[in-house]
Amino acid sequence: MFEGLVPDVRALTADDLGIGVQARAATGHASSAPDAPDVTADDPQVQEIMRLARIYGGVILSGPPGTSKSFFAAAAGQLMAGGDKRRYRFVQFHASYQYEDFMLGFSPTETGFKQKEGPFLKLVKDAAADPDNTYALVVDELSRADVGRVFGEALTYIERSKRELPFTIASGEEIKVPPNFVILATMNPFDRGVDEVDAAFERRFAKISMDPDRELLDDILTNNGMDEDLKRRVMVWFDRINGHAQSTPAAAVGHAYFWDASDEDTLADIWRYQLKFLVQRAFRRDQNTRAALETGWEHIFVRPETPTEPASEEPATESEA
Repeated sequence: MFEGLVPDVRALTADDLGIGVQARAATGHASSAPDAPDVTADDPQVQEIMRLARIYGGVILSGPPGTSKSFFAAAAGQLMAGGDKRRYRFVQFHASYQYEDFMLGFSPTETGFKQKEGPFLKLVKDAAADPDNTYALVVDELSRADVGRVFGEALTYIERSKRELPFTIASGEEIKVPPNFVILATMNPFDRGVDEVDAAFERRFAKISMDPDRELLDDILTNNGMDEDLKRRVMVWFDRINGHAQSTPAAAVGHAYFWDASDEDTLADIWRYQLKFLVQRAFRRDQNTRAALETGWEHIFVRPETPTEPASEEPATESEA
């Protein structure tokens, strides 16, 4: 009787329903970046990104996970594009991302294949046809792909000094990268492909270091209404683990991990589903430090004991005597 029904059934997790920690944490991580972050052009970080983009034609935001790289890259890109979605693209690189995805490839049709322009080529052509406006391409996780293969011949011509020089793409078409086209990219400096990215982009783009920000974490927790004493203990642990990041870079914990942290329950979720694994991975060969950090996290939830006043001794009544 139930034959044929099983394939249509799937299990739903808390995150599928938008109530899990991953869904909540997404509001401060990369997945929220394309959705018009609530940041104004007056923000000093955004101002610096836009200033450098106008000078160099591209900016790379480099830092460990949870440091708001994607958030600020998307915010700056959308502001430079004047909020016009036609002048803005957000793409994410990964290990299998190729030239055909980024520049020019083919897509299947009912009768065969047709040529398909990737986000880079499409935005470059649009920018060239509209020189009075800025067009922004945000590349998330730049170091996850082979950048030489993805950019192809365009890698040379994204450099500011070579803008407007014609070059030929794989189809034989001649194009130019216009000066009103900017690239804003993010990368984790500990990714395996980061050396290739540095070699390709170090003289072409500006680079901004995005580090865990203690002051921003303080603001986040305060705005979330966290109890002052609990906040203080969280900040102590945050300082402690990021102190280890000097010698163990994988231990760096960004402030955005705590984007939704407001009480002990939300902190418990962040540890159980995210930070626990980061600590285990970073210190898998240093069990003593790992254990110390795990114990330190547990101490966040231990409230200082309040001294109790000794019970007052009342004089005995005549009946008791």
